[in-house]
Amino acid sequence: MSWQAAENRYEGVPYVRAGRSGLQLPAVALGLWHNFGLEADFERQREIVRTAFDHGITHFDLANNYGPPPGSAETNFGRLLDLDLRPYRDEIIVATKAGYTMWPGPYGDWGSRKYLVASLDQSLKRMGLDYVDVFYHHRPDPNTPLEETMAALDYIVRSGRALYAGISNYNGAQTRAAAAELRRLGTPCIVNQSKYSMLVRQPEADLLPALEEEGIGGVAFSPLAQGLLTDRYLGGVPADSRVAAGVGFLRPEHITEERVQLARALDMVAREGGRSLAQLAVQWVRRQPAITSVLIGASKPAQVLEAVRALEMPPLDGEELAAIETILG
Repeated sequence: MSWQAAENRYEGVPYVRAGRSGLQLPAVALGLWHNFGLEADFERQREIVRTAFDHGITHFDLANNYGPPPGSAETNFGRLLDLDLRPYRDEIIVATKAGYTMWPGPYGDWGSRKYLVASLDQSLKRMGLDYVDVFYHHRPDPNTPLEETMAALDYIVRSGRALYAGISNYNGAQTRAAAAELRRLGTPCIVNQSKYSMLVRQPEADLLPALEEEGIGGVAFSPLAQGLLTDRYLGGVPADSRVAAGVGFLRPEHITEERVQLARALDMVAREGGRSLAQLAVQWVRRQPAITSVLIGASKPAQVLEAVRALEMPPLDGEELAAIETILG
């Protein structure tokens, strides 16, 4: 018997309009950056994705280089579509990106029209899709004219390979310039994906105001600072963690005593409000009007459920926000 999604899947997670577009995204999205490559347990991947969709998380975020190895997250997501989700394709937002190194030579990196179109064609083949819902340029290219990169996004949408165009890792000024060029071409930029958390607050200075003014939805990645804003490292580095194994971008030297003390103080604020530290981190990012969706990673279904429960909790009050600001300094 084929898998069937929960009938009540739309009852819990709120949906937020991405900027001034008509697209609504779930307040929490699932990123397949880590834990979805060939080295990860496939049945665990399947359980995580099923859990997410069963609870209203319809937005699945990928990139051409996600794995490891690069491309394998998209390949595995194609398998997950075939096994479980393809009957629900019209209820799912599939996003992917290109902009980082994917293959050798001058045509497998950055932001040329050649790279972006070829990369998306490869992504579609890996996932077994005719189109993605959102295609992002993954990072600004200092050597390719912005006009060429944005024209490639415009072409990709007009050719039917993607429904919407987005950008990622663009700062405020770069976002304004990209949005203006895409507007001129007639394919608006609807989302900007950037790193934002209690430990990474640079977007507050210029990016978040730009998103509001331009009518672009913000998708915040690494809201948990790759685990630093969870209870995972409050007592140091666990022996069974990805950090201890040297896997991923978080390294032992990143988990300083100062950061551990900061996380412990934030954890106390969270517990006083009846939350986990991870739930506090998700709610803190969501408080920003410019943020449409908070992009979480997960290595187990329980982490998805924890984020979903954060959406059911009352928003952070003024006293809690003031206490957090004092800790963050």
